[in-house]
Amino acid sequence: MPTMAILASSCRVFLLLAALTVGLVSGLTIQNDDPRIHYHGRWDDSPGTWWAGSGLKLHVQNAKTMKIRLGSLTTSPFAALGVSVNYEPFFTVNASVGWNDIPLPAAPRFKRSDKSVIRLNVEGWQNNRINLETIVLNRGAQLLPYKPSKLSFQFIGDSLSAGQYLPLGVDQAWPFLVGENFKAEHTINAQPGATLTDIPSYGNVHGVSFQFFKTEDTGYVWTSDHNYTTPWDFRRDRPSPTHVVIHIGANDVSQGVTPDQFVQEYLDFLKRLRTIYRTQSIFVFTPWGWPSADGNVWYYYDGKYEEIVRKQTALGDSRIFLVNTTGWVTFDDVFADNQHPNVPGHVKIANLFSEWLKDWGLRPERQWATLA
Repeated sequence: MPTMAILASSCRVFLLLAALTVGLVSGLTIQNDDPRIHYHGRWDDSPGTWWAGSGLKLHVQNAKTMKIRLGSLTTSPFAALGVSVNYEPFFTVNASVGWNDIPLPAAPRFKRSDKSVIRLNVEGWQNNRINLETIVLNRGAQLLPYKPSKLSFQFIGDSLSAGQYLPLGVDQAWPFLVGENFKAEHTINAQPGATLTDIPSYGNVHGVSFQFFKTEDTGYVWTSDHNYTTPWDFRRDRPSPTHVVIHIGANDVSQGVTPDQFVQEYLDFLKRLRTIYRTQSIFVFTPWGWPSADGNVWYYYDGKYEEIVRKQTALGDSRIFLVNTTGWVTFDDVFADNQHPNVPGHVKIANLFSEWLKDWGLRPERQWATLA
């Protein structure tokens, strides 16, 4: 076959394949910089996710199908995504580089409308990076502005808050469930194995007192395409948290941080937090401890969390509160082989803290701010 004929034939095949590909993803195309996408959690400029629970929310009219195209910085072979339509329970979709179908199962409609709220996040405490390029909805769909809740929680912690070992990861963890109970926005910056103190711990090269102020979680050091940190611009938190919850210290004690050192580290961390969250209420959890099969519970830094709150209050901070979690968790509430809360255990913790907050004076929103 003459060379020109071969080229012409190849060109026709290429155009046909391109047309087929476009046909597969035709519809309403939404670029990743569309201001109507409501991003939550920590995203870098690629844009790509860091920290468990980071994701996005869409308010859509006439949504029937959804595809997302993910770029090369997405975790290989896939990242587990939590998906919820109209505030129904989250389910998992494994997404990889390229085009991914996001199922939109039938969900209750609000006010008999054809509008939907689609929530999507990375649920894993590691291997949780998605690099969003494009979203495509069906023809006839319309993207609408998303209105966030007036209530917004910022949770800070370690594996006990990140959803480690849970089937659905952070979407089954107590901080996420508290946010759902209050119909609130919620961001979770929690890293398994990490100390509060800025020291190496269980594969983490930094502690949370350093990493919380960065875009990236502590896994950045193991990521060859992004082995550096960038400061987090807290103005990107939409909305700014109304309440801050901290549960941390288990890894500090295991790394030999003394009680007095821990108190000082915590106070230094609170001082820095108060440069960002000047008026927000901050809740300091005591440890619920490590329960054993014989009914005993080992608590750490006994009395030190009370000391932290007392000293912070003496500095003039009237918006810091101690949450005493003693007795909240028993051996039935944890995985027997690692003593981390199991699925019912996280539900129990979330319900106990939700009741604590109600007794404190916080009321859940009556309805979600964006109703479909």
